[in-house]
Amino acid sequence: MSTTVIRDVSINGERRDVVIAGESIAEVVASGSADTAGATVIEARSLIVLPGLVDLHTHLREPGREDAETVETGTRAAAAGGFTAVHAMANTDPVADTAGVVEQVWRLGAQAGYCDVHPVGAVTVGLAGQRLAELGAMADSAARVRVFSDDGKCVSDALLMRRALEYVKAFDGVIAQHSQEPRLTEDAQMNEGVMSGVLGLKGWPAVAEEAIIARDVLLTEHVDSRLHVCHVSTAGSVDLIRWAKSRGIRVTAEVTPHHLMLTDDLVATYDPVYKVNPPLRTAADVQALRAGLADGTIDVVATDHAPHPSEDKDCEWQAAAMGMLGLETALAVVAETMVVTGLLDWAGVADRMSIAPARIGRLEGQGRPIAPGEPANLVLIDPAARTVVTASALASRSRNTPYAGLDLPTRIVATFLRGRRTYGSDA
Repeated sequence: MSTTVIRDVSINGERRDVVIAGESIAEVVASGSADTAGATVIEARSLIVLPGLVDLHTHLREPGREDAETVETGTRAAAAGGFTAVHAMANTDPVADTAGVVEQVWRLGAQAGYCDVHPVGAVTVGLAGQRLAELGAMADSAARVRVFSDDGKCVSDALLMRRALEYVKAFDGVIAQHSQEPRLTEDAQMNEGVMSGVLGLKGWPAVAEEAIIARDVLLTEHVDSRLHVCHVSTAGSVDLIRWAKSRGIRVTAEVTPHHLMLTDDLVATYDPVYKVNPPLRTAADVQALRAGLADGTIDVVATDHAPHPSEDKDCEWQAAAMGMLGLETALAVVAETMVVTGLLDWAGVADRMSIAPARIGRLEGQGRPIAPGEPANLVLIDPAARTVVTASALASRSRNTPYAGLDLPTRIVATFLRGRRTYGSDA
């Protein structure tokens, strides 16, 4: 059985030696006191260790759009970003709306071996919003699906949404809603506001998101189920979620790294790399999202990693696909927007990017304390380093990152999945 000693590493501000034996953490002892005989030793005096990151919202594109991403390339990117588990969204081709498709994605993840892949099942057949998909069969499958979403599309029918919320109660599932009132966003191209008027692009109003969140939290309260709100992007949405939580409604929410950092002013370049769903919002929205993440109104950071081939992005704005890469830069963006600003410490980052998403997704063995007997799912970080993002160096098959050329804080030194290094010098 192989042994690795991460020596003199920071855990919640205290220096420790972490001993990994096989798939588990064997010891966490005083710095310099671990037995290193026969072990691989990582000198980590300037480093910190966190539980492996968990993403609730990843688009791996396989099956059907392997030109943009595959499970293998996407999970390699995840490992490079410090992730040990991702939730693969259902908008593939064919759609992941049956036990057979979710099991295929799950097995592809296991074969690739870079991180655990937990398929998200579609709420409706073909994402068409007409009738419920095989929720129970997906939950009972080998993939053990617990999160269901039509992401990319909203479950806009209130009765269908109610039935979905009721159905998943039987196996403690959660409906993850893409909150977008379709009639209010027809042909919308960017955030509705000053910039959309200046640029002459059809606006995407904040109320299109907020109206669906308001409806869904009330439905969730009515049936006493679990709702997760995907990619929250407006200040009003934060207020609604805060209100719902104050009433004891079982709602959780996520924010993406790009909505924590980027604003709709960037659309003035007409560069389609900034075209995303929901759209980039105003600086005031960004500040509200950061505050909501800091105070716990927003539970998690989720990447909404959305790879696209160059032909779908390198074109005129209106024809371009919506979406951005996120897995490999997520931690750096969170460090820049939340840690450097003093809004979160590293323990808070561990909660928002590992512990809370694992809890929401009902994952076993992920988001666990760094303690003896726990699975060795870990990420080793250099918090003092800075890295210039280079699109061509990314592990993803696609290159549509909005951060190319930016100098961002932190560097992922190594990622461990059950004791095996999936990223780093020996991976």
